Amino acid sequence: MLDRADLRGLSSALLGRAEELRVLARHAEAARARRAGLVHLSGPAGIGKTSLLRAFLKSDACRNMAVLYGSCRQVVGGAGYGGVRELFGSLGLSGEDARNSPLLRGLARRALPALTSGPADEGTPGGPGVYPVLHGLYWLVANLMADRPLVLVLDDVQWCDERSLCWVDFLLRRAEGLPLLVVLAQRGEAKPVAPVALADIVAQRGPTLLRLAPLATRDVAEMARRVFPGPVEPCFVERAATVSGGNPFTLSRLLTELRAEGVQPDERGARRLAEVGGQVVSLTVGALLDRQPPWVRCVARAIAVLGEESPELIATLADVPPSLVADAVLVLRRAELMAPDRPDLVHDMVRSAVLGPAGATASAELRTRAALLLSDAGRPAEDVAGQLMLLPAVSQPWMPGVLREAAAQAEGRGAPEAAVRYLYRVLEVEPHSVPVRVRMATLLAEINPAEALRLLEEALDRVGDIRTRATVAVRYGMTCIAVQQSPAGARVLEEVLAALEAGLGPEPDPADRELRTLVESVLLTIGADEKSTISAARDRAARLPVPPGDTPAQRQMLATMAVLNAMEGRSAGRTAEQARRALRFPGTELESWAVISSSFALSLADEVGDALDALDGLLQHSQATAAVWTYVLGLSARALILHGAGAVPDALADAQTAIEIIGEERWGDGAVMPQAALATVLVDRGEPQRAEDLLLGIKRPDLDRFVLQYHWYLMARARARRALGDREAALALFLECGDSLEKSRFTNPLFLPWWAEAVRLLVKMNRADEAREIVEYGSELAGRWGTPRALGLAALSRGLVTPGGAGVELLTESVRLLAESPARAMHADAEYLLGRALLKTGDQRGARERLRAATDLAQRCGALALAGASRKLLVTAGGRMRKMSASPLDMLTGMERRVAGLAAAGESNRSIAESLFVTVRTIETHLTSVYRKLGVSRRTELGAVLHTPDIPDGQPPGWVLESRWRR
Repeated sequence: MLDRADLRGLSSALLGRAEELRVLARHAEAARARRAGLVHLSGPAGIGKTSLLRAFLKSDACRNMAVLYGSCRQVVGGAGYGGVRELFGSLGLSGEDARNSPLLRGLARRALPALTSGPADEGTPGGPGVYPVLHGLYWLVANLMADRPLVLVLDDVQWCDERSLCWVDFLLRRAEGLPLLVVLAQRGEAKPVAPVALADIVAQRGPTLLRLAPLATRDVAEMARRVFPGPVEPCFVERAATVSGGNPFTLSRLLTELRAEGVQPDERGARRLAEVGGQVVSLTVGALLDRQPPWVRCVARAIAVLGEESPELIATLADVPPSLVADAVLVLRRAELMAPDRPDLVHDMVRSAVLGPAGATASAELRTRAALLLSDAGRPAEDVAGQLMLLPAVSQPWMPGVLREAAAQAEGRGAPEAAVRYLYRVLEVEPHSVPVRVRMATLLAEINPAEALRLLEEALDRVGDIRTRATVAVRYGMTCIAVQQSPAGARVLEEVLAALEAGLGPEPDPADRELRTLVESVLLTIGADEKSTISAARDRAARLPVPPGDTPAQRQMLATMAVLNAMEGRSAGRTAEQARRALRFPGTELESWAVISSSFALSLADEVGDALDALDGLLQHSQATAAVWTYVLGLSARALILHGAGAVPDALADAQTAIEIIGEERWGDGAVMPQAALATVLVDRGEPQRAEDLLLGIKRPDLDRFVLQYHWYLMARARARRALGDREAALALFLECGDSLEKSRFTNPLFLPWWAEAVRLLVKMNRADEAREIVEYGSELAGRWGTPRALGLAALSRGLVTPGGAGVELLTESVRLLAESPARAMHADAEYLLGRALLKTGDQRGARERLRAATDLAQRCGALALAGASRKLLVTAGGRMRKMSASPLDMLTGMERRVAGLAAAGESNRSIAESLFVTVRTIETHLTSVYRKLGVSRRTELGAVLHTPDIPDGQPPGWVLESRWRR
């Protein structure tokens, strides 16, 4: 903490700022105690933000802490990761030897594209993606905090780019338990480069707000006494406070200039203050420069434009001999116009005062010359573009080329917003350009899909060539899914497809055939997204020939057709064959949605092994590239498939990992699939209330429009309501699910088998007649699909509504069929229902045999609710079975089980955190819980505790592996 001695010696610029220094010191102390904090410091230009920050960083409050300080500059404000480079510049990580730095070990190497102003290295891990760089910067900071707490200060954030601010937000979302203090200083009156990103951080991260107020009259008097040797009259102080507005920088310039003029701090001096008025800085700077030789003003203007640059470049721009630059810098520094610790002007208010007298036209000409000088010097295109972005107009033929190159550099480092900003200036010169709009839309597809859609609409209005229009329409269609406007995308693609068929003729060349196939596949994909378009997509797919799958577009088409066939529920064999053909070229990368679609279709066809293999590959690729959203979707899809296969602990691990990841991401609120997956598993784990709470937290608007998400939600909610004892509400939800699926023409009996669940509930409610109607409906669908799981489920439902021995025979048949399927939890459920039926007929011995099998199988599946019910009924039937074991898999949560398995396999906490996209602190918390639950004290003991004959360490349960072998 700061003591009185620290505060007694405050400089003039820090008068009246003692309390703000104390607040910052308290936050530094909290960071030492691993309580991460954020301080947002704001005030007008010259109010003393930078002086306050530098005093804080030099104080005892920051002793033995790592410090990163960066000040954003207007000339590089729009450059991708410009703020990050200002912060990390002192670490020297942008040179040739940076890769060997210990700070860049592990995933921290992904940060390299953000740390250099030049073109991104093509061999940089992670490539041009956004998330690889964000993750890399996070781990770079984690490395910095390994030995001591970190203070990260970013000054003048009003000129900070979106990517740098997004990274700050990314870091703060993962800051719990970290020894970290982040301080953001903002000039309140300046329009931010990235207002949304900055406002989001301030609104959502709950910072301590420090708004620097103007100096009090007593502080103005103290500053005047420090400048003038004699007594200072009150009238002079009052007028000085009024004229300067209590702004320390303005006041300092004013008092210094008045003293140079020989003005005394009395009533006459007060009148001179009134003459100066509000133009303090510009007048004082102008007066200082007027007293110097003309070449000093030329050098000052060159420095005002170029900032911290080499003397040679400054001399060339100023049109003076290089020898005079050093002399001019000494003159400017003595006049306190240059910063004492860097080759730049002391403040941006001085920069404006230096450039102001030249006028807008002359300043623009000077910036244009500066851009050409930087280009001739071989500087990166983004450095050159920084000057062009400050021009009122992009007026010369060479400028768009530089801006395009700068956009490519920004894209290459994972900074799409900066790339788009450059391209917007290109549009000023080329207002009708379709390629520029398409490039911008591609860059914005993930971060601002609504703006991407608008640009694509403009492109479609301007394009004439049908092939180009088709390419644009494909992007438009996929973007429509992201903004939940699939019907609009379908309409555009239908029009384009009709024009393609008319324009290409009956025998198009291979390239045109591929283009048409791509348009058709995307049309089917977006048509399958919403209820209003699913019927048209199904009808169109039925008319199309099945492609061989020899090209990328054909494989995308096969993946979509496989899903639509699975929805129809008529041929499991054909569906599986199409899905396999879509995936059959492992060396070529399918879109993530196509992989997930194919695995979904395969799982419905009981080809669980192939489905899991496809998702495993997708997850490995998304881990390697830090494609977080793809990783979350892949985990959610795998969780649902594993749950269907009876691997409940593994399903829980996947679903819970997905939920933890989206909890740290800004886009997590709009997700549905992860919550539905986890809720589905939680019901089987005996946690229905937690499942319902999770589902009620979904914030997707108009959820009932969507074909897949809505029905996952309904089914999970119905099962939770049933487990909570609310049969009527559960039945209503099951029936709503069935009605909605039928309207969507989604008649696969295994995709959310609402009919079987409703039958079971109706039987419990003594409404067998109603149940029989649903049994007939579901049995017909199951017979058409024909897989062992579908047929077994139909036999089970018929058995429930059939009394006596005939019902027992049907339940026995369902057990036999389900034993041949990968659905082990469903098989356990059938054993339980058969045991219950046998008990009712008086066959206690047979009942005990079945209930014992049900208990054992359910417990191995991790279906704890079913295992408990089976064991309870077994005891009622007179059977004995050892008490359900407190197996490690039962005691651990899904995420704990995953972390424990990786730790037992020898992975470090850091490597586990990197692979699961969470923080080391999160892993430490999970391991602490694991040790407590398992009664161990170190990770070396985990392997022996976790290992069971059925579940090899780190692998899915044995029966899931078995299903893979069986294919």
